Amino acid sequence: MAKATKKQALGRGLSALLKDPENDIQSATDKNADKVVGNIIELDLALIEVNPFQPRSNFNEENLQELATSIRELGVIQPITVRKLSFNKYQLVSGERRFRASKLLGLETIPAYIRIANDQESLEMALVENIQRQDLDPIEIALSYQRLIDEISLTQEKLSERVGKKRSTIANYLRLLKLDPIIQTGMRDGFLSMGHGRALVNIDTTQDQIALYEKIVGQNLSVRDTENAVKRFKADKEEGKAVPGVEKTTPSYVHKGMKELAAHLAVPVDINTSGNSKGKITIPFRSKEEFERLINLITGE
Repeated sequence: MAKATKKQALGRGLSALLKDPENDIQSATDKNADKVVGNIIELDLALIEVNPFQPRSNFNEENLQELATSIRELGVIQPITVRKLSFNKYQLVSGERRFRASKLLGLETIPAYIRIANDQESLEMALVENIQRQDLDPIEIALSYQRLIDEISLTQEKLSERVGKKRSTIANYLRLLKLDPIIQTGMRDGFLSMGHGRALVNIDTTQDQIALYEKIVGQNLSVRDTENAVKRFKADKEEGKAVPGVEKTTPSYVHKGMKELAAHLAVPVDINTSGNSKGKITIPFRSKEEFERLINLITGE
């Protein structure tokens, strides 16, 4: 307990050093930089701005509340990382969930590592550090890889070295970006796994991808079932056969309506059709809150 108190007191002491205009550290060679850069400091939350390079775009409110409860009980166990922009101004590099949860609790400070970096270095740090996290969905990881390639001008080989992943692994993630946006959204919302996505990306047209996607969600197909369905689909295509459940039984007006309904409800929608323009619409939900949200959207309440 004494060690923890001493460490926290040291963090507060370094915070005071940072607030002294005469010790405005701008580079690693400045006076007292060695006392600040790389050390844990109790930093005022009000001095930190969100990183525009953050690859994560979805923050589940329920998970944030759970993290906030944990922080209330145990404190922030893993410090966030920030970069110094100017005097008393910092930008988040990694740890946005901890940052947001701490703000929810109304905390005034948060333990932070201070780094000094330019915009390009900050982008690279944010992307590489966040890629290592376990809670990013496959599309977020794929977009992060693509940004590193496009904005840092990394080849797949260099990217592989930088993030410690095989080149084939990176290539598999990047291929997911060829999927229709509706399917990408389904993956981000947890209706499809990366394995489902890797199978679907072998289908050439987005219309056929979506048709099989509807079947996967509607019938709750496993990854193995999906791989087999894709193989049958491609074999039937090559032989010139009509594909059951994809072409003849799903008219174009149904595809159009499915897209509009899925976009309105923000969930994947499965539509099964039969003869005489008959069919069935299936709308999945994963919680009571989501069910109530869907009901409100459908009823207009």
